Amino acid sequence: MPVTMKELGIDRLEPQDRLALVEEIWDSLEADLEKLPLTEAQKQEVDRRMAVHRTNPQAAIPWEQVEAEALKRLQK
Repeated sequence: MPVTMKELGIDRLEPQDRLALVEEIWDSLEADLEKLPLTEAQKQEVDRRMAVHRTNPQAAIPWEQVEAEALKRLQK
């Protein structure tokens, strides 16, 4: 049976401490998440997006452009 927040005493932590713990746990999962296989639904979505891209590759927007536009919006 999974360990609960109550058993670990996490429920007694202050909200900011719980949030810091969540961030630490999330960061610790980064390497492991890459090892997890995609679900069938995720594979189908990747295939669907790739098919759309192959149909019209000119519609893709380079990451640098997306990032620059997002940063501009944040500065306003």
